Amino acid sequence: MKKILAIAVLALGISFAAAAQPRAIGARMGWGFEASYQHTMKGADFLEADLGLFTTALNGAVVYNFMIAQPAWTDRGEWGFYAGPGGAVGIGVLNGAGGFNLSAAGQVGLEYTFWFPLQLSFDLRAQLGYAFGGKAFYFGIGPALSVRYRF
Repeated sequence: MKKILAIAVLALGISFAAAAQPRAIGARMGWGFEASYQHTMKGADFLEADLGLFTTALNGAVVYNFMIAQPAWTDRGEWGFYAGPGGAVGIGVLNGAGGFNLSAAGQVGLEYTFWFPLQLSFDLRAQLGYAFGGKAFYFGIGPALSVRYRF
Protein backbone atom coordinates (compact mmCIF):
# COMPACT_ATOMS: atom_id res chain seq x y z
CA MET A 1 0.00 0.00 0.00
CA LYS A 2 2.85 2.37 0.83
CA LYS A 3 4.44 1.74 -2.59
CA ILE A 4 1.21 2.57 -4.40
CA LEU A 5 0.80 5.77 -2.38
CA ALA A 6 4.44 6.76 -3.03
CA ILE A 7 4.03 6.15 -6.78
CA ALA A 8 0.80 8.19 -6.84
CA VAL A 9 2.43 11.10 -4.99
CA LEU A 10 5.46 10.98 -7.31
CA ALA A 11 3.26 10.92 -10.43
CA LEU A 12 1.19 13.83 -9.12
CA GLY A 13 4.34 15.84 -8.29
CA ILE A 14 5.83 15.24 -11.74
CA SER A 15 2.59 16.29 -13.44
CA PHE A 16 2.43 19.52 -11.38
CA ALA A 17 6.08 20.29 -12.19
CA ALA A 18 5.48 19.70 -15.90
CA ALA A 19 2.35 21.87 -15.87
CA ALA A 20 4.23 24.72 -14.17
CA GLN A 21 6.74 25.02 -17.03
CA PRO A 22 5.55 27.33 -19.82
CA ARG A 23 5.56 25.81 -23.28
CA ALA A 24 4.89 27.11 -26.78
CA ILE A 25 4.07 25.40 -30.06
CA GLY A 26 3.85 26.89 -33.52
CA ALA A 27 5.72 27.50 -36.75
CA ARG A 28 9.14 28.87 -37.66
CA MET A 29 9.39 30.30 -41.17
CA GLY A 30 12.62 31.28 -42.86
CA TRP A 31 14.42 29.45 -45.67
CA GLY A 32 11.97 26.64 -45.03
CA PHE A 33 8.95 25.86 -42.89
CA GLU A 34 9.43 24.25 -39.48
CA ALA A 35 7.14 22.99 -36.75
CA SER A 36 8.48 24.49 -33.53
CA TYR A 37 8.20 23.58 -29.84
CA GLN A 38 9.63 25.48 -26.86
CA HIS A 39 9.86 24.28 -23.28
CA THR A 40 11.00 26.57 -20.47
CA MET A 41 13.74 25.00 -18.40
CA LYS A 42 15.50 26.82 -15.54
CA GLY A 43 14.48 30.43 -14.96
CA ALA A 44 13.66 31.92 -18.36
CA ASP A 45 16.03 29.67 -20.36
CA PHE A 46 14.29 27.38 -22.82
CA LEU A 47 14.82 24.39 -25.05
CA GLU A 48 13.64 24.78 -28.64
CA ALA A 49 13.04 21.79 -30.93
CA ASP A 50 12.23 22.34 -34.61
CA LEU A 51 11.47 19.92 -37.42
CA GLY A 52 11.41 21.48 -40.84
CA LEU A 53 11.11 20.91 -44.53
CA PHE A 54 13.41 22.96 -46.71
CA THR A 55 13.41 22.96 -50.51
CA THR A 56 15.50 19.78 -50.76
CA ALA A 57 16.05 18.59 -47.18
CA LEU A 58 14.32 17.55 -43.98
CA ASN A 59 16.07 19.04 -40.96
CA GLY A 60 15.61 18.63 -37.20
CA ALA A 61 17.30 20.99 -34.75
CA VAL A 62 17.45 21.28 -30.97
CA VAL A 63 18.82 24.45 -29.38
CA TYR A 64 19.18 25.33 -25.70
CA ASN A 65 18.60 29.09 -25.51
CA PHE A 66 19.82 31.22 -22.63
CA MET A 67 17.65 34.25 -21.90
CA ILE A 68 20.20 37.07 -21.99
CA ALA A 69 17.92 40.01 -21.18
CA GLN A 70 14.24 40.76 -20.67
CA PRO A 71 13.84 44.52 -21.13
CA ALA A 72 10.61 46.18 -19.94
CA TRP A 73 9.86 48.08 -23.15
CA THR A 74 6.09 47.78 -22.82
CA ASP A 75 3.59 47.77 -19.97
CA ARG A 76 1.93 44.59 -21.24
CA GLY A 77 3.66 41.50 -22.57
CA GLU A 78 7.28 40.39 -22.26
CA TRP A 79 10.36 40.98 -24.42
CA GLY A 80 13.38 38.70 -24.43
CA PHE A 81 16.82 38.49 -26.04
CA TYR A 82 18.16 34.95 -26.24
CA ALA A 83 21.04 32.96 -27.68
CA GLY A 84 22.24 29.40 -27.45
CA PRO A 85 24.03 26.38 -28.86
CA GLY A 86 22.53 23.25 -30.31
CA GLY A 87 22.72 20.58 -32.93
CA ALA A 88 20.89 19.49 -36.04
CA VAL A 89 20.45 16.42 -38.19
CA GLY A 90 19.00 16.22 -41.66
CA ILE A 91 18.48 14.15 -44.72
CA GLY A 92 18.36 15.29 -48.33
CA VAL A 93 20.36 17.72 -50.41
CA LEU A 94 21.72 20.72 -48.52
CA ASN A 95 24.03 23.23 -50.22
CA GLY A 96 24.77 20.77 -53.03
CA ALA A 97 25.75 17.90 -50.72
CA GLY A 98 23.28 15.03 -50.40
CA GLY A 99 22.55 12.26 -47.93
CA PHE A 100 22.67 12.41 -44.16
CA ASN A 101 23.70 15.74 -42.59
CA LEU A 102 24.99 16.34 -39.06
CA SER A 103 25.74 19.84 -37.81
CA ALA A 104 26.37 22.11 -34.86
CA ALA A 105 23.94 25.00 -34.57
CA GLY A 106 23.86 28.38 -32.88
CA GLN A 107 20.93 30.75 -32.55
CA VAL A 108 20.37 34.34 -31.47
CA GLY A 109 17.00 36.06 -31.38
CA LEU A 110 14.42 38.48 -30.01
CA GLU A 111 10.96 37.43 -28.87
CA TYR A 112 7.79 39.13 -27.71
CA THR A 113 5.12 37.31 -25.74
CA PHE A 114 1.79 39.14 -25.75
CA TRP A 115 -0.46 39.39 -22.69
CA PHE A 116 -2.65 36.79 -24.43
CA PRO A 117 -1.11 33.40 -25.38
CA LEU A 118 0.69 34.46 -28.57
CA GLN A 119 4.46 34.67 -29.04
CA LEU A 120 6.34 36.21 -31.97
CA SER A 121 10.09 35.92 -32.43
CA PHE A 122 12.78 36.77 -34.95
CA ASP A 123 16.05 34.87 -34.92
CA LEU A 124 19.16 33.97 -36.85
CA ARG A 125 20.34 30.36 -36.81
CA ALA A 126 23.71 29.24 -38.14
CA GLN A 127 24.61 25.62 -38.88
CA LEU A 128 28.05 24.22 -39.59
CA GLY A 129 28.08 20.57 -40.48
CA TYR A 130 29.08 17.67 -42.62
CA ALA A 131 26.99 16.01 -45.34
CA PHE A 132 28.01 12.36 -45.35
CA GLY A 133 26.45 11.53 -48.73
CA GLY A 134 28.25 14.34 -50.54
CA LYS A 135 31.32 14.06 -48.30
CA ALA A 136 31.45 17.81 -47.89
CA PHE A 137 31.28 20.40 -45.14
CA TYR A 138 28.58 23.05 -45.33
CA PHE A 139 27.69 26.29 -43.59
CA GLY A 140 24.31 27.94 -43.58
CA ILE A 141 22.86 30.92 -41.79
CA GLY A 142 19.34 32.17 -42.11
CA PRO A 143 16.77 34.44 -40.51
CA ALA A 144 13.38 33.16 -39.39
CA LEU A 145 10.10 34.52 -38.05
CA SER A 146 8.25 32.34 -35.56
CA VAL A 147 4.64 32.42 -34.45
CA ARG A 148 3.74 30.26 -31.46
CA TYR A 149 0.81 29.56 -29.15
CA ARG A 150 2.06 29.75 -25.55
CA PHE A 151 0.48 27.54 -22.92
